Amino acid sequence: MNELMKDIIHTADSFVKNFSGNSDFPFIGRDSLDYSVGSLKAVDQLLEELGDLGMDEDSLFNAASMIGCYVFETARKNYGGEYLWVNGEQQPMLVAGLPDFQVSIRAWEKVRGRITNGVEDNIPFYIAGYKEHIAQAKKGDFIAIV
Repeated sequence: MNELMKDIIHTADSFVKNFSGNSDFPFIGRDSLDYSVGSLKAVDQLLEELGDLGMDEDSLFNAASMIGCYVFETARKNYGGEYLWVNGEQQPMLVAGLPDFQVSIRAWEKVRGRITNGVEDNIPFYIAGYKEHIAQAKKGDFIAIV
């Protein structure tokens, strides 16, 4: 396991520990952050509430990276992929299908968009697209889901 993967897993686990059963967010139950695809509904609701807070840039980055790691790990555990670091963007991406094809997502960017843009950046829909594109990809395909 490489360092990037270790860091993402550790951050995702920290998110689960910090938010599971948190009384500030009663819709996130003690066992609802279980890395299932269904758990992304609670994550999406959390992001909706965070969007109402008017976060500063540092808080927005911290939320997007921490919650994004949970979204990444949920996608990886359910549909596969490996993490790569995108230097120019200073963020990771999850890539499935290597070496035959490439389907990639950037969860930090999508989580940030969900906080700032609202429902148009729905997280369960985004991860469903990841699953669908992996299932339909053919050798040589290069698909970046934005």
